[in-house]
Amino acid sequence: MMKAYQVYFFILLFVDENNYSFGYENGLGLSPPLGWNSWNFFHCNLNEDLIRETAKAMVDLGLKDVGYEYINLDDCWQVSRDEQGYIEEDREAFPSGMAALSDYVHSLGLKFGLYSDAGTLTCQGRPGSLGFESQDAETYSRWKIDYLKYDNCHSTDKDVKLRYKAMRDALNATGRPIFFSMCEWGRDQPTTWANPIANSWRTTGDIRRSWDSVMSILDSNDQWHSYAGPGGWNDPDMLEIGPGDNHTELTLDEQRSHFTLWCLIKAPLLLGNDLRNISNETLQIITNEELIAINQDPLGEQGYRHSSDELLQIWVGKLSHDEIAVVLLNRSPEPALISATFQEINATDGLKYNVRDLWAHLDLGIETSKIEAWVESHGVFAGRLSPLTIS
Repeated sequence: MMKAYQVYFFILLFVDENNYSFGYENGLGLSPPLGWNSWNFFHCNLNEDLIRETAKAMVDLGLKDVGYEYINLDDCWQVSRDEQGYIEEDREAFPSGMAALSDYVHSLGLKFGLYSDAGTLTCQGRPGSLGFESQDAETYSRWKIDYLKYDNCHSTDKDVKLRYKAMRDALNATGRPIFFSMCEWGRDQPTTWANPIANSWRTTGDIRRSWDSVMSILDSNDQWHSYAGPGGWNDPDMLEIGPGDNHTELTLDEQRSHFTLWCLIKAPLLLGNDLRNISNETLQIITNEELIAINQDPLGEQGYRHSSDELLQIWVGKLSHDEIAVVLLNRSPEPALISATFQEINATDGLKYNVRDLWAHLDLGIETSKIEAWVESHGVFAGRLSPLTIS
């Protein structure tokens, strides 16, 4: 009997007449993925002990309990190809091999991801997958890989769509469901064509650990909000929560804003910090279950910027059961009162809504016409509005 995961097909998605009409369906990515990626903090400084310790930390810190599940190695795990062309891991850094490391990650109830490239080399000069898609996919399946980040360095004149389609087809042919994350940096507007190919696609260049970078990427990603949904997500790059490799970090208000907005815009929530050395403040931010619930809401509609004000902004997202997520964002250098009418947040004027503060974890009471809050500089108010049943 054919196992359920061996069946792959394409389904028709009715998004709107201005968007694509077909969606990639491998049973994965019905909500944005949550996990960890090695690049932002460790770059090429990867080894087996680091990954084992990180996976264990994800469980011990309670991150697995709130939804984080992927442990993803980025560039530099691979070193060469054998005589038959099969990819080989760096056995000095990973003496037990990728199959054993994958088994260990799975033994903790987590999932395991790797990185490759749709070019001849990866961004760090390791072997790319162009021309070796079938062999690499076969290897990933044998190693029980669950997630593939697929970059776009050292590409050739071959059409970008064909290069990514080749790996999609190779992954599908293995019969193993593998979350396929395209990383071509938004260069060729993948939002307009990637949905039949991948489970997520980068919409921007690489994020940096600065407020300006986070806000710039937020703005760039917003134009594509109508193109995301269950099975395929806009990816504005990884989270920059906690200290970086050079000990720089966003302020706590900026980190809360960053996390809040990535949850609202249904971004993949991929941590980029050292989980073995994490502060209580960082842990409280990334384990905010009320905000994670916004990110994982089954309706899957990406939140978007509603206001035209450049400094005091209103962001809104539709949720299941006619609920509404509202984020009041203060990009100014001073604290400010930000107000949003029900019309501005797509609420029904006159209808009663219970307002929940998602950072204070408090119900603020019933509102019928507007929502407002004092917001710190570079901070946010994050609210969830629940309509009251009309008797």
